[in-house]
Amino acid sequence: MKKIKVAVLMGGKSSEHEISILSGQQVVSNLNLNKYEILPVVISKTGDWKPESILDKKIDIVFIAMHGKYGEDGTIQGMLELSGIPYTGSGVLASSVGMNKGTFRKLMSAENLPIPKYIKIKKGYSVVEITKKLDNGPYFVKPENGGSSVGASIVKNIDEIKKAVDLSFKHDDNVLVDEYIKGREITCALIGNDNPKALPVIEIKPLKGKFFDYESKYTESGAEEIVPADLGKSLTKEIQDLSIKVYKSLSCKGFGRVDFILKDNKEPIILEINTIPGLTPMSLLPKAARAAGISYSQLLDIIINNAIKKN
Repeated sequence: MKKIKVAVLMGGKSSEHEISILSGQQVVSNLNLNKYEILPVVISKTGDWKPESILDKKIDIVFIAMHGKYGEDGTIQGMLELSGIPYTGSGVLASSVGMNKGTFRKLMSAENLPIPKYIKIKKGYSVVEITKKLDNGPYFVKPENGGSSVGASIVKNIDEIKKAVDLSFKHDDNVLVDEYIKGREITCALIGNDNPKALPVIEIKPLKGKFFDYESKYTESGAEEIVPADLGKSLTKEIQDLSIKVYKSLSCKGFGRVDFILKDNKEPIILEINTIPGLTPMSLLPKAARAAGISYSQLLDIIINNAIKKN
């Protein structure tokens, strides 16, 4: 049987460069050598490619293991579309909307799906804008574009807002200030194209931070992850159904993950979608797949098969 030639893209210019390298290395290590011929492609922080081009390598499919700007936001997807090269995951529009949290929130609102109260601010903002919409806090502050909780923080009250907003502005020109919702952190991974399957729901209990921040996500013992989450059948199904609605509303493809907070520990509020969730040994998608009886190598097969089917 002829092997499928797969280029695995990793790295890139985003603040999630190192995590992307870990994801890409994990993909390369777990692709079945009996099925695939593998070409690892590392994109540097300055945008240099090694090897320099995949266009003349007669690649069958590109596995995108990139996170954040220039990888998860539709830019690399657009380049591959123009080049006529099939790739894993969602297309240009779904990737772009999923990455831009403000646009994503507008779509969720139009679909009557539950999201936090929030305000989008730009540089030169007024504190009055925030208090008028969200009272005096507490708040959750994050860049509009970004992932892995880079530049995000919890703020107790309006007196502490400037430091948190300045941190977020280092990563994007637009910042979202949410009402802070205290509750259990939940995530639901999905696989599939037009008829996605929701995997077992995971509850996340951060151990190193106040929320599931960068350190909690990517350091050993940073968080306790309970899979499947102890939520009961009814709430579990509600979260899985909501996740499928979010996924379909963006026309996502291949795989993804929707994050929630459980308001009062019973009402799921949608926070964001990850169109290229992490694939490191500590990442949530592989753990959810494992709980569903899907090995890491099988998960990669499914992602690649979904990419082939969509083209």
